[in-house]
Amino acid sequence: MKYQPLSITHLSIMLGLSITALGSFLFLPKKHPSQNHAKSWIAQEIDLIEAQAGNLNPIVLKTSLTAYLKARAQGLDNKQVLTVIDYSKPSDERRMWVIDMKNNKVLMNTWVAHGKNSGGRYATSFSNASHSLKSSLGVFVTTNTYSGGHGYSLRIRGLEHGFNDNAANRDVVFHAAPYAGGDVARSRGMLGRSWGCMAVGQDTIKPLVNAIKDNTLVVAYYPDKRWLSDSVWVNNSVEA
Repeated sequence: MKYQPLSITHLSIMLGLSITALGSFLFLPKKHPSQNHAKSWIAQEIDLIEAQAGNLNPIVLKTSLTAYLKARAQGLDNKQVLTVIDYSKPSDERRMWVIDMKNNKVLMNTWVAHGKNSGGRYATSFSNASHSLKSSLGVFVTTNTYSGGHGYSLRIRGLEHGFNDNAANRDVVFHAAPYAGGDVARSRGMLGRSWGCMAVGQDTIKPLVNAIKDNTLVVAYYPDKRWLSDSVWVNNSVEA
């Protein structure tokens, strides 16, 4: 067979595919990246995500992306989806984001309630204890769906000893509630409160659960000094 040299078009296509593949490898690592590489990746992701979610604090996002990298390295990221909850914001603000990390796309930005004993408009107190009726901080992974007293719901598993690893025993889940929608936030100036669950509006629960179910990462943030210093998921000085 006579050798046919590659045309400029063919070379361009091949080069483009190679760069795309390389980019996916570089920016969605399956193993722990080097510290410099991780910083570069996080900085790039912050720029991409902030362009779509200007109300997401870059410090909160950076903390969450640090945890995401470690979770991905451990195979806890089935769908390349990250959920961020910023409990430092009041409950009448949209303080939960669902991010498609594969396509750098913010899928959802919505309201989420906190626990009854965590505070009023603002959550200021958190607990891992049973019957505390408080929200828990830290890094979680979603598990299976079920239909219960609140309808379609999603179980989660806490990954942080002493901060949220009792979440499953406490039945802390994502569920719908009539007190957790945007209409309540606008009319009352704050959401109602759960018993520690991540309660959302009734029209939000189905698309939310379908997007984040089956082993995706959830980071519930608050600027708690002990959590930020002790967490093996968000502290850059320790490995998860």
